[in-house]
Amino acid sequence: MTQPAYEKRSTALLFVDPYNDFLSEGGKIWPRVKEIAEEVGLIDNLRRIDKAVRDAGLRVFIVPHRRWEPGDYECWCFPNPTQRAIMKRHSFARGEWGGDWHPDFAPRPGDIVVKEHWAQSGFANTDLDQQLRQHGITHVLVVGLLANTCIESTGRYAMELGFHVTLVRDATAAFSREMMHAAHELNGPTFAHAILTTRDLLERLPPAEVHASKTVEPDPVRLR
Repeated sequence: MTQPAYEKRSTALLFVDPYNDFLSEGGKIWPRVKEIAEEVGLIDNLRRIDKAVRDAGLRVFIVPHRRWEPGDYECWCFPNPTQRAIMKRHSFARGEWGGDWHPDFAPRPGDIVVKEHWAQSGFANTDLDQQLRQHGITHVLVVGLLANTCIESTGRYAMELGFHVTLVRDATAAFSREMMHAAHELNGPTFAHAILTTRDLLERLPPAEVHASKTVEPDPVRLR
């Protein structure tokens, strides 16, 4: 893999599924990812990436999963295993705490919140591709959850559409080390253009923008 160059105007962060159910104590799915999340330092790494990306002036796209509502998937011909589990546990339920954003990663003014995806890819049946192209994005940094499902599927789909894809191995988590290994060592190299650590990514991002404070000129002294 070549060393990627991330330009401010053409690089974006894709933050997948930053829900309380995934990332917060008390979330429905947090207990299943907690061990791996804490092992890789997930929450702190996501905070560091989120701050660095914003400081550098890169655009942030929130890529959310479908928030469960009564009746979802029940009449589908072929709901997948995850969707059947969502029907049972009501993950990311709309209008409930678990389906709200983790407080550190809620969308901010200027962020693009993509239409919710029903399965694993943030592109399938959403406006993500259109939004990226309308904003001139060519390079995507994919972080969030889960490494071997939504992150992998979104990253692979991005590659198929012609985007440069970067995975961040410690800015995601999964239910087991085996799943993390598959995501980053077996499957990731078949589609991602770069697989970095948070530290490596931060070293390659554009420098933080310097916002000069506005100075107030004193009123000229009138000559008498």
